[in-house]
Amino acid sequence: MDLQHWLGRAADAVEQWAGTFGPYRPHPSLLVDDDRFAAVFEEFTGRLEDNYPFFHPSYVGQMLKPPHPAAVVGYLAAMLVNPNNHALDGGPATARMEREAVAQLAAMFGYDTHLGHLTTSGTIANLEALFVARELHPGQGVAYSQDAHYTHGRMCRVLGIEGHPVPTDERGRMDLDALEELLRTGRVGTVVLTAGTTGLGAVDPVHQALALKERHGVRLHVDAAYGGFFTLLAGASGPEGLPPEPWRAIARCDSVVVDPHKHGLQPYGCGAVLFRDPEVGRFYLHDSPYTYFTSAELHLGEISLECSRAGAAAAALWLTFRLIPPTPAGLGSVLAAGRRAALRWAELITASDALELYQQPELDIVGYFPTVEPATLSAVDTASARVLADGMTGPAPVFLSTLRADREAFAARHPGITADADGARVLRSVLMKPEAEQHVERVHARVEQLAGFRRPT
Repeated sequence: MDLQHWLGRAADAVEQWAGTFGPYRPHPSLLVDDDRFAAVFEEFTGRLEDNYPFFHPSYVGQMLKPPHPAAVVGYLAAMLVNPNNHALDGGPATARMEREAVAQLAAMFGYDTHLGHLTTSGTIANLEALFVARELHPGQGVAYSQDAHYTHGRMCRVLGIEGHPVPTDERGRMDLDALEELLRTGRVGTVVLTAGTTGLGAVDPVHQALALKERHGVRLHVDAAYGGFFTLLAGASGPEGLPPEPWRAIARCDSVVVDPHKHGLQPYGCGAVLFRDPEVGRFYLHDSPYTYFTSAELHLGEISLECSRAGAAAAALWLTFRLIPPTPAGLGSVLAAGRRAALRWAELITASDALELYQQPELDIVGYFPTVEPATLSAVDTASARVLADGMTGPAPVFLSTLRADREAFAARHPGITADADGARVLRSVLMKPEAEQHVERVHARVEQLAGFRRPT
């Protein structure tokens, strides 16, 4: 795609549409001449240079990457109109686009029926799922793994319900034996299962938890904000294929959250929440004396906690999905490249004398640490921090991130490391850009060099 060409076409299309409503004179209070704008714009673009190169395959730090050009064009075109998807009165076209895109997400997860909408983030999407859970199970708490996103503990406090962290196993997945022991107390009404933890990409055993749902009458919510689109690789052939069981089981869970602004190629903020049972919409019921008046259809604001939401986000997602749909052959091919890159890097680390794999990647996140002598947690922490800092400087920068692992988590994976501290930082790399597949050997060589490895000449 020629981005500049299509951005111009987007602006022209909106200008032509606006011209059909007749001429008018902009108010002088809004006028800014080009010379004045040029000076401020130069300052603005200079300020933007204070960013990391999220677009580049040498950036394998946080969960950041640029949106697809189609999403940029779709967002810009709709942003110039600036619809509000709270009500059909504020965004008739983009509200329909949102319904269509959300229906594609529901089909991706195998929901035969659904109620759902986009949100500004996975945080708000999870808040809505837990809000419905509270209404269905008043007085009961929520269980989530100790490696789940911190949003669940925070939102439990917001909602005034008790949160229960559950221990994880040596791969970072929820321990279902510990969960069942908790469920026997009767204090839990909802279990949050994570399909792709933000730390290491671990996938909780969703399929095995279904039996607990039946046995204890709890509600199952899947936080797939990060990993949800990996369901497109469930059962796929080739190294990128994932065990299908946990992903297929999402269709039998009560709700699911996914973030298109992570693996869905969208700009921030674009999350989504889906409920399998449309009847939960009754918990959102409210009235507004000045909205919901142009249509008898269900307005998105009537099934969401948020009020104003950018219709541009729905437009961007709709346009992207028309070109790269959430199917194995469409968006699945993008995720497959990142997954293969992670597996390849894990192989390189396993064969390395300078680095050690923290645990085998499940999705596209790789955890590792420098080989140190003596092999202690404090030495690992110091070495990881040094590689992180040194990697961002010099002629061949590489941008990583770190994850703090506590003493118990480290011992479960690497019992040979002396626990002389409460925990240690390990290096963490997110290979969510498909270009990583062609770049991973170079990144690995640079990280080895930073860790002190010298190849023989």
